[in-house]
Amino acid sequence: EPSVACEVCEGAEEMPEPLQQCTAWLRAYFCEPATTGTLPVPAFHHPLLQRDSFTRQVLWTLLKDVKFGEAVSYKQLADLAGNSRAARAVGGAMRSNPIPILIPCHRVIRSSGESGNYGGGQLMKEWLLAHEKLQKEKLA
Repeated sequence: EPSVACEVCEGAEEMPEPLQQCTAWLRAYFCEPATTGTLPVPAFHHPLLQRDSFTRQVLWTLLKDVKFGEAVSYKQLADLAGNSRAARAVGGAMRSNPIPILIPCHRVIRSSGESGNYGGGQLMKEWLLAHEKLQKEKLA
């Protein structure tokens, strides 16, 4: 459960606009998940997300197509990204994700339904999935 006072950062008004957008999005994700869809996605300037590659295609597809509270298998995400035979490459893209949570690689699971690996650790991935499931159920 989120605490009564959910603060991401003090002094937000002194931050550059992209950082303000990022903190607003993260605050919404953890404290008011229903509002994340109404917020602009923060600008991503990481070099991996600038060059044309399958990894970039996978990460953008994940961001755009797999919504809060949903999960997708590596194979399903490969299909969505345009290469049904690239499930292993999707795993590599998830490992390369420079901004987990914002680009929700925790939503990618094994075809068996098991959660699979996560750079932040197994417990963190399971917590994020449970957080989204609980919040989605509250909204239903």
